[in-house]
Amino acid sequence: MTMQMKPLRFINEAVEVFFEQAPMLEKKPGPPSGFVWHGEKFVIVEILSEWHDYQRRGRMARNMQPQHSSAAERRGSWGVGQDYYRVRTQDERLFDIYYDRAPKDVDRRKGAWFLDREMSEQA
Repeated sequence: MTMQMKPLRFINEAVEVFFEQAPMLEKKPGPPSGFVWHGEKFVIVEILSEWHDYQRRGRMARNMQPQHSSAAERRGSWGVGQDYYRVRTQDERLFDIYYDRAPKDVDRRKGAWFLDREMSEQA
């Protein structure tokens, strides 16, 4: 029997993440070991799935030559896109988290992590 996922609630709040081992690439860090949300620490015990959205939107979609655009959508380009992870935490809760690769400003050139939503498993 396949388990279906359904959203319990949408959150979309910035979170602090931590890694057991520092990521090799800061703009493509991979899934974290856990995160802190509203002062509560959540340890990730399983990565259920991952997906990536590197599509350029708005004026970013117009600033690249067409021959380079398809490759950029597959692997990403600097500051564009999100890396999503559906995770199970130590307390058996399910969450979708993502890393937004866009820089926030000149002083914060790295991306940011967000807790997108909490999920529920149904038979």
